[in-house]
Amino acid sequence: MHHAFKLGDAEHNVELSRSSSDYRLHWNDLSLDIDLTSMADGRSFLSIAGQPHEVVIATRGDDVFVHFDGEAYELRYRHPLDRLAAQSLGSAEDIVRAPMPGSVVALNVAAGDAVAKGQVLMVMESMKMETTIVAPRDGVIASVAFEKGQTFDRDALLLSLEPNA
Repeated sequence: MHHAFKLGDAEHNVELSRSSSDYRLHWNDLSLDIDLTSMADGRSFLSIAGQPHEVVIATRGDDVFVHFDGEAYELRYRHPLDRLAAQSLGSAEDIVRAPMPGSVVALNVAAGDAVAKGQVLMVMESMKMETTIVAPRDGVIASVAFEKGQTFDRDALLLSLEPNA
């Protein structure tokens, strides 16, 4: 089955197929056996080529938020027609939302600060795990919605960006 996903700013075409005991992910020239197991205690493990990795996964419609190895990732299913329309616009996301509920443990920027793509904006904590939130693109911080120590829900607006002047 062919799928297109957006991870950060990059578009990825992947295919999933069944293997004898799990699924096989085909991406570029790679073919990896994968399996997602949910435990009775609520923990989840993603096995990649037989190596289990503890993950936290939350979903919202076609969006999947994955906390993996101390980083938060947002995967978004992209319909091929939507992808073509977005490519013609060429615009980047101007808002940074919370990938999961949590609290701010470090805030590295303020409104008016110029930031570069990939720059650390804040560090959040959720379920005793810290996640670094980075700038999705170059820009200027238009607003910061939470201060250090404040809590928020999943999908809360954390920061907003505007183009560099």
